[in-house]
Amino acid sequence: MNYFNYFTEIEDTFIRRRGKHLLLSPMDWALIESWKEMGVPLHVALRGIERSFDSFESKPRRRTVKSLLYCQEEVEAQFAEWREAQVGGAKKNGGSSGAKEAAEAGLPFPRAAILEHLEHAREALQKVCDERKRSRKDDFCDALARAIERLKELKEDFARAARPNAEKLEESLTNLEKMLDAALGEHLPARELAKTRAEAEEQLQPYRGRMEQAVFEQTLNNLIFKRLREAHGLPRLSLFYL
Repeated sequence: MNYFNYFTEIEDTFIRRRGKHLLLSPMDWALIESWKEMGVPLHVALRGIERSFDSFESKPRRRTVKSLLYCQEEVEAQFAEWREAQVGGAKKNGGSSGAKEAAEAGLPFPRAAILEHLEHAREALQKVCDERKRSRKDDFCDALARAIERLKELKEDFARAARPNAEKLEESLTNLEKMLDAALGEHLPARELAKTRAEAEEQLQPYRGRMEQAVFEQTLNNLIFKRLREAHGLPRLSLFYL
């Protein structure tokens, strides 16, 4: 992850979660630079930002988040946890089988199976990206490239962690899927989006009267993006699909 991408990825995530465009201040840029110099991995910084907004949105309030400084405490707390999890990671390959079993304790699947899942997902996204570039170059290609790079970083991080945390990995994968969904919705032709929505509404029509409006809209949205992912060959990233 180069210097420029580190800044822009953090900026894009902050703007997406805030809900409307807001130029970052010089202080915000200085904060990002300090994270970069501290060695905060990109996916750790993004997870901290996502978690900060999740916490903010769980308690509705009149004020809005106006600065990246709001996320500083959570990002640096996530970084501290990440560093602790890395302790001894470089020695894991030379440890005993008992140490390996202890390292994998608490994982929903063997570490090797999770790493294989991440690699297959990365390869699937790379295939979609390559095919799309051959037929046309658009902004969705850029989103795919960003997702591929993040998956590579997540895989490397999980592979070397002394105490791999599947819950935090799942959180990062969920956020990555949300980013891809948002890119699909933003960059696909309006005609395709309208057609997919109409088909999804028709499929759910028999159940509409039995569901609350908010539940119906969420279910409809989930179905729309399920169809779009399948149509464009995007893999599911969550460990639930392992």
